[in-house]
Amino acid sequence: MPIPAETLTPDEAVDLLERLVSIPSLSGEEAEASACLVEWMSTHGFEARVDEAGSAVGSRGNGPNEILLLGHIDTFPGSPLVVRDGDWLAGRGTVDAKGPLCAFAAAAVAVDVPQGWKVTVAGAVEEEAATSKGARHILANAPRPTMCVIGEPSDWNRITLGYKGRLLCDVLLRAPFAHTAGQAALPAEQAVGLWENIRRRCETINTVREKAFDRLDPSLRHICSQDDGAYGIVDLSIGFRLPPDLSPDDLKQQFEEWIEPVSKETAVEVTFSGSEVVYRGDKNNALVRAFLTAIRAQGERPRFVVKTGTSDMNVVGPVWNCPIVAYGPGDSSLDHTPGERINLTDYLKAIEVLKAMLKQVFESTESLS
Repeated sequence: MPIPAETLTPDEAVDLLERLVSIPSLSGEEAEASACLVEWMSTHGFEARVDEAGSAVGSRGNGPNEILLLGHIDTFPGSPLVVRDGDWLAGRGTVDAKGPLCAFAAAAVAVDVPQGWKVTVAGAVEEEAATSKGARHILANAPRPTMCVIGEPSDWNRITLGYKGRLLCDVLLRAPFAHTAGQAALPAEQAVGLWENIRRRCETINTVREKAFDRLDPSLRHICSQDDGAYGIVDLSIGFRLPPDLSPDDLKQQFEEWIEPVSKETAVEVTFSGSEVVYRGDKNNALVRAFLTAIRAQGERPRFVVKTGTSDMNVVGPVWNCPIVAYGPGDSSLDHTPGERINLTDYLKAIEVLKAMLKQVFESTESLS
């Protein structure tokens, strides 16, 4: 039997977002937020639960065709005040990515789900921790969906087609001290020199690469030094955003050549983590066409983007290989910043876009093929 839509007012949709943002949910500490979202979905006609990974998952309808709206409920560290100021809501997660997640839930409850279809909203855990625990659990335990939308900010009128790859590495350098009046490089200086060499190598690779999506981007995430007797120990955390023609394994091989110690007394230990391959989805499918039509119906010209970061699309996209995009309200330049905030008018427009997209997907016979 078809599942009828429920009425949800704009104020109720905003209240959901403000309530969820008010609950801190760092990676690994999402239990209260997941329980909150499950309670909300349960009271609005979803079959909802907290899954074994700790993610909030709710469904309307019974398939066998499914559109999965996969957001994440964890946030980057930091606790900017949750403040409602006119048409703006400030607070950690408003943009990345409780805004898109709440837009998913609000849209899914407000559409009729026809027989043969299921719409599932998932607030996955540990996306920000680079483990993607929630998405990997869904990947391992749920059937491949017919279509998937990843909940990430792109502005309400833009559709994200892909994300760069990623490789994280921790470098532990242990070097003997030298007298500061001498010419030998101190341990901290050696570590800085090592980072500068890595940066120069990337600049050389990028010489003939104009587009941001095609560049190899390094970042020095952390650097910390300490004394150990006559030795200095420096810990560097380095991240790389990978272009389409460079896999994590390829970079690992090159990286070994970039970190040769400055002397035989210096020891360098490297540990890799957070490997994700580039993923870019197709834009010629029923899901993308439904989004294009839905955005145009709001009087706006839709745009495609590719992102220089990573998301859970990198995790599920290569395995499922189904029509997939990322979408959500919010200015992604505010991700992880002290001034994170979302425009509520844009949030509500995104809900209307998602509702119209879902209706078109359900009505399209092409989407069933």
